[in-house]
Amino acid sequence: MLIFSALETWLETEREQVGLWAPVGLGAGIVAWFWLLDPAQWLAFCCFALGVAALAALSPGSGRLRHIVMAGALLATIGCLLIWGKATLLGQPPLGRATFVEMTAEVRSVRPVPARNMVRAMLRPIDAPGLPVTVRVNIPSEDVPKGLGEGAVIRFRTRLMPPAPPGVPGAYDFAARAYFQGIGATGKALRPIRVLAPTRETPPLRARLFAHIVDQVEGPAEGIAAALATGDQGAISDADAEAMRRSGLAHLLSISGLHVTAVIGAAIFLLMRVMALSRRAALDWPLMLIAAGGGALVGIGYTWLTGAEVPTVRSCIAALLVLGGLALGRDAITLRLVATGALIVLFFWPESLVGPSFQMSFAAVTAIVALAEHPRFRAFAAAREENWSWKLTRALAVTLATGLVVELALMPIALFHFHKAGLLGAFANLIAIPLTTFVVMPLEVLALLFDLIGLGAPFWWLTGHALDLLLAVAHGVAASPFATLLAPAMRPGLFALVIVGLLWCLLWRTRWRWLGLPPVLVGVALVLVAAPPDLLVTGDGRHVAVRSGSGMAILRDRAGDYVRDTLSESAGYEGDLSAIADLPMARCSTDLCALDMHDPAGRTWRLLLTRSDMLIDRPAFAPACARADIVISDRRLPLWCRPRWLGIDRQLLARTGGLSISLEEGEVHTVHRPGDAHPWIVKSRMRKRRPSRQL
Repeated sequence: MLIFSALETWLETEREQVGLWAPVGLGAGIVAWFWLLDPAQWLAFCCFALGVAALAALSPGSGRLRHIVMAGALLATIGCLLIWGKATLLGQPPLGRATFVEMTAEVRSVRPVPARNMVRAMLRPIDAPGLPVTVRVNIPSEDVPKGLGEGAVIRFRTRLMPPAPPGVPGAYDFAARAYFQGIGATGKALRPIRVLAPTRETPPLRARLFAHIVDQVEGPAEGIAAALATGDQGAISDADAEAMRRSGLAHLLSISGLHVTAVIGAAIFLLMRVMALSRRAALDWPLMLIAAGGGALVGIGYTWLTGAEVPTVRSCIAALLVLGGLALGRDAITLRLVATGALIVLFFWPESLVGPSFQMSFAAVTAIVALAEHPRFRAFAAAREENWSWKLTRALAVTLATGLVVELALMPIALFHFHKAGLLGAFANLIAIPLTTFVVMPLEVLALLFDLIGLGAPFWWLTGHALDLLLAVAHGVAASPFATLLAPAMRPGLFALVIVGLLWCLLWRTRWRWLGLPPVLVGVALVLVAAPPDLLVTGDGRHVAVRSGSGMAILRDRAGDYVRDTLSESAGYEGDLSAIADLPMARCSTDLCALDMHDPAGRTWRLLLTRSDMLIDRPAFAPACARADIVISDRRLPLWCRPRWLGIDRQLLARTGGLSISLEEGEVHTVHRPGDAHPWIVKSRMRKRRPSRQL
């Protein structure tokens, strides 16, 4: 009883903060749906949560803890039902298997990707009942026919694939995202592409603005300029995008709080100055209310123009709440504002919770507001009468402290999703944020405005040079060996522990908030000291990466950049992948590679890998199979191939997806869990066949 009494006393002290946990309760139900495997488990979770709520409602007393448990359980139930319902009603089931088709389709949207020399089209197949409602195809720029656009009807040949699942454990899951985006298949259009009915629609404003900016700005800066105005990053080269990520400046490319705030702030400033020119308006009209309303309309229009991505919508909602609070004379920039925005986003886009965009966006804003609400920080940052040098020093200190707090809050999220976290972003942002907010964006707005009368060229020239400076900062910071922290894939359970600890630190106010710090520190420490996997196998079995004394090596040295990046990031390795055939402990022919690996305990593991499509006679292959501890093939292994520990072939990978293996612990982690019934997972259709006498 003393414990419950102490809890009640503490919760009474924190009563102003209790409501901030409402999005956490809703999110717990959403996470449960993603983590649990099938409808029976989802239903069991909902029943359990409702049972907890009922027990809390029937328990004696009327304390705050009772109400918190009841509300949290109900919110978790609502969250699980919300994402379950959206997945059932609005999701797009994936194509069952790869298929080569000649397809007639109506174009729904076209998005140029100049950095990759292609166009990405969303299509609705016509008279093709066996195909998904929406497919996405890539068209090389040189093959784009005239008349391609929204509403056009085209005919072409393509090999359609189900949206790709993670290549290895911890990699990006495009299949889950595509399911909620309504994409059932992807492919590449093959020439000739015939236009049966050309488009009659004018390209959307966003597409016209993107093309106009790319035409006006020269060099690498064109992609950054287009992204700042439209949110479309298709014109940014891979090298520049990687430099922005490593330097901690990638948030500038995604239309979020910085951009929306700058646009709305500029609109309010201009409206106030224009209305103040009228004496009658200045004396009689509620200028702030009118300017806030105009700023709100500008913010909504900007959000629509840039594609209404989750960070933009979150920022727009937050800005509208701030404007409403200011109009009512309230202090609107609080954690309650952040919690309200999170609830709105989760209600309409519950699937966004498990993506890095939502997590990083709200984690950064929560960290900034929590720091701003701290009494000591608020006292240090408050305006006061002092000379300009102290004001500048204080402003730089506040900016640096804010950047460091944001970097620390984002570190576990970045390690979980990208297996790397920035360390110098706070220092890079000291230059990049003022440069973007006060130089680049105003110049770009002026350039667009003066383009209406044909005089925007000087402003575009200045914008290009300012963006060149921004890219120079990004590449300079990214080149530092201390720019990023690498780590292998983090386990979901450990990540959940870190996030709960982080929220505990940020959402409470009393000294008990620091109880959340040990889980965060322990979780991050476990990730940093974790040994990378010894062996990675992609879901198709074609690509294998092994850890060697000098780094990482890959089976097929002609693998593309996407495969190489996926394997490197999942292993927490930054460097070039060498060829397994070049390793001193490997013996490779055209068809096979035999490899001896040593784990930290000193045990020698013998691996046998197939590396061609040629059939291998049983007399040559059977003895090698018997000597190997692990055999890996992208084809079906015959039953007589029995390695000592593990045989990995097409049939096994069809059920498990990609694999990561730690030899010393004997652990095998899979992409797909047994019994996983989430609707975006393509079920294996492998048929059992009689044992083959050859591989």
